[in-house]
Amino acid sequence: MDADQLRALQAPLKQRYRDTPDAARVAARAEARLDTDEVACAVPSWGGETKAGLHSATGGSGALACSADMLLEALVACAGVTLRAVATAMGVNVRGGRVIAEATWDARGTLGIDRNVPVGLSDVNLRFEIDSDADAAKLERMIQTTERYCVILQTLRNPPRITLG
Repeated sequence: MDADQLRALQAPLKQRYRDTPDAARVAARAEARLDTDEVACAVPSWGGETKAGLHSATGGSGALACSADMLLEALVACAGVTLRAVATAMGVNVRGGRVIAEATWDARGTLGIDRNVPVGLSDVNLRFEIDSDADAAKLERMIQTTERYCVILQTLRNPPRITLG
């Protein structure tokens, strides 16, 4: 896909959203089915089902998906797709590359060993390795634009209000 094809694809959507802003609000939903035999759950998705369970640092075997890894996978997927769209719109030829997210979490918090240790990921690092003929300034602009429009990155940077119920 080239920049003109992408613009043609998105132009009617952009016009519709300008004319009817409420049409741009997209519902997102995920669900997990609890496993009745083990500390695990099944998460259906468009590509099949992922079985998530305890990380080996908290007593799991390591055979099931870790939700922290799944969160980072969502981040790199969103950043990768956004980067490709931005590169296409900018006319930058990307021959290949990788988007890598890394983070740490402290099992002491999750296991309730030390109440002063936070629960959750910390120090998330997102980096881009891009194989392209574009100069450094253009690549930097492309990455900055990707950061601005990546839904998952912006959600992590500006957490939404979460309700339980």
